[in-house]
Amino acid sequence: MTFLDMALANLASAPVLFFLLGIAATLAGSTLSLPEGAAKMLSIYLMMAIGFKGGAALAGGEGGGHLPLILLAGLALSALMPLIGERYLRVLSRVSPIERAAIAGHYGSISIVTFVAATSALAALGIAHDPGMVAVAAAMETPAILTALILVYRARAAAGKGEGISWKPLLREVFLNGAIVILFGSFLIGLATGKPGLATVKPFLVDPFNGALCLFLLDLGAQAAKGLRTGWKELTPRLLSFALLMPVTGVVLAGGVAFAAGLDAGNTMLLMTLAASASYIAVPAAMRFAVPEARPAMSLSLSLGLTFPFNILIGIPLYVAIAGWLAART
Repeated sequence: MTFLDMALANLASAPVLFFLLGIAATLAGSTLSLPEGAAKMLSIYLMMAIGFKGGAALAGGEGGGHLPLILLAGLALSALMPLIGERYLRVLSRVSPIERAAIAGHYGSISIVTFVAATSALAALGIAHDPGMVAVAAAMETPAILTALILVYRARAAAGKGEGISWKPLLREVFLNGAIVILFGSFLIGLATGKPGLATVKPFLVDPFNGALCLFLLDLGAQAAKGLRTGWKELTPRLLSFALLMPVTGVVLAGGVAFAAGLDAGNTMLLMTLAASASYIAVPAAMRFAVPEARPAMSLSLSLGLTFPFNILIGIPLYVAIAGWLAART
C-alpha cells in the first residue's frame, strides 16, 4: 500500500471524518461541543480501554523482547524534546524564557488520543505491535514535564525571581495526575487479569471503543478550531512553523532509535507517533499549577490547534510509511 493509499484510507476513516466535522462546523460558526463532564468521561474511557487491552494482550504472551529498550528510548525522547523545543523557540519567536519552557514542555509529553488513533490505524492495516507500548505511552507523560520545570527554574533564576518551584506538591500533581493513574493502572489490571479479565469487560471496553473515539474526536475537532479562532493573533508564521517542526524532529529521532534497535514496523510507527505528539491534558494542568504566568492559550493553540490535527490527518499515514520503509532495511 502506497503512502497516498494509506493517507486516503486514514482520511476516509470514521474517527478522522468526525474530527474534520468538528473543525469544519466550529470554523463555520457552530457552537458544537460536548459538556465538560462528558468529554472528561470519554477521555477516561479511552485511556482505560487502551490500557486494559494492552495489559491483557501482554499477559497473553503477545509481547516482544524489545519492550525494555523501547521504554528507555521513550523516556529519553520525552526528556530531550523540551530541550530541543526551547532551542527552536529561541530562534523562531520572541516569547519570554518562561513562556518558551512552558510551550516546549508540551512537546515531550504525549497525546494519548494520537496514540489511540495510531493503534487503530495499525489495526485497520493489519500491522502488529507490542501491546506493552501503552506502558511506554504512560511513562512518556512525565519526563518532559520535569525537563520543562527545570527550564522554568533556570529562567526564573536568571531573571532574579527567587520564588522557584514548590516541588513536593508539583511532583504529586505530575505523578498522580489522572491520565497516568488511569492509563498505567488499567494496564496493570489488564496484565493481572489477562484474557479472561478482558472477556468479562469486552462489551464495555472493546465493542464500543471506535464509537467513543469518534465522539471524542468530534469534540476535539471543535476544541482545536476554537483554539485557532481565539489564539491566531498571537501565532506568528515562525511560531506556526514550530508546531510542525517539533513532530518532524520527534519522528527523525525516534526513527533513528528504532532503526538502530531493529524494531518492527508497528513498534517503530508507535514510537515515532509518541515522539511526534504533543500533550494537551497532563502538561497544561502541570503548567497551570507551576507556571501561572505562562499563557495556556498559546501553548494549546500550538499543541491542540496545529500539531494534533497534523498528526491525525497527515502524520499517522506518513509514519506508517516511514516505519515500513525503515523496518524493511533492518
